[in-house]
Amino acid sequence: MSLNARYAIITPYYREDGNIIERCITSVRNQSMKADHFLISDGFPQDWIDDAGVRHFKLDRCHNDFGNTPRGVGALIAIGEEYDGIGLLDADNWLEHNHIESCIAAANSSPHTCDYVVAKRVMRRPDETIMPVLDEPGHVDTNCFFFLRGSFSVIPHWAMMPRELAPACDRYFFEMIRRHPFGYATVFHPTVNYFCSYESVYRLIGETPPPGVKPDINREEIEQRLRGLGRRELEIARRLSGVPLIADPARNAQCPCGSGKKYKHCHGAIA
Repeated sequence: MSLNARYAIITPYYREDGNIIERCITSVRNQSMKADHFLISDGFPQDWIDDAGVRHFKLDRCHNDFGNTPRGVGALIAIGEEYDGIGLLDADNWLEHNHIESCIAAANSSPHTCDYVVAKRVMRRPDETIMPVLDEPGHVDTNCFFFLRGSFSVIPHWAMMPRELAPACDRYFFEMIRRHPFGYATVFHPTVNYFCSYESVYRLIGETPPPGVKPDINREEIEQRLRGLGRRELEIARRLSGVPLIADPARNAQCPCGSGKKYKHCHGAIA
């Protein structure tokens, strides 16, 4: 990576308290490798952020898609301005001071060409203490992606992803990116601090969930909504998300190209 490389961290925000956002901003400002911090309001801009030493972009309405639209907008601006690396950070989370440095070091030490980096996270309670829980195997949280230019081509899927998929957006995104021939590297020590807002994690370690936490995301409910879509709508959702949807009946139908093969073995395999 060039000594003149430029990095951006993209943070969508909604109505989070100012002190929560300030913690996020401070963690990027204190990085051992400099990065520009993009904050994108999802309909409710906070004017104090104009003077917080970040780039502040204000969308005029809430998109109700778990930050996907503002996240995608910010990342597309960074791509258009030819940044070399792009990280994602939700407003209620924060980074260790060596997050970017660790991601770049992992990429540079990779034995193959590296297109993106997967960082690790620790779960934090509202008082910022660490929860003694391991992350789910095979899952990459939104905040743990760090993209290099070789993977920029798939970043638009954050903004294009249908709203039905938004509650589990990082899971669908990870399913999509794994289908590409990208090389990736892993940071083996945690550099992402994740505010745990899911009830089940607290119950897993025998703690009473704090006020305001949420129930787990129910992927079966998402699948149920997808099953309610027509065949054409479902095919468009597949194209926009970049990943074949489990509920997609078109994948077992004959491919419309006339090959005589099932769609999933013909043009569906190209997606």
